Amino acid sequence: MRFLADMGISMRIVHWLRSKGHDVIHLREQNLHALTDREIFDKAIAEDRIILTFDLDFGEIVALSKGRRVSLILFRLRNTTTPFVIKRLNAVISESAEIPGEGYIIIVEETRYRLRKLPL
Repeated sequence: MRFLADMGISMRIVHWLRSKGHDVIHLREQNLHALTDREIFDKAIAEDRIILTFDLDFGEIVALSKGRRVSLILFRLRNTTTPFVIKRLNAVISESAEIPGEGYIIIVEETRYRLRKLPL
C-alpha cells in the first residue's frame, strides 16, 4: 500500500510500515511540514496515497470534497504512544486485505476501527 504520513505521525511508524513492504513518505522527509491540509490532500490524490493522520480536520476535508477522493486513516486514540499506534495500525492492515485507495475514511480507535465509504 502507498501511504502519506502527516506531521503528527512518528517516523518510527513510517519505518515500521516500510519494513512491512509498504511505500510510505513522510512530509518531514520532503521538508513539507508547512503544507496546508488541502495541499496534503492534493498531494495524496496526485500520488495515489492513503493519508495517515491524527488531524481531525482531514475528515471534514475528505467528506466535503466532491468528486476528488482519497482514503484516510484517522487515528482517534487516547494512547498515542508509537508502539500502541503501530499495534492498532497493524490490526487495520492485517484485518483488511486491501485498504481501498479512493474514497474511504478508516477511523482507528482504542479497541476497534470503522470503515466509512464516501460520500457520508
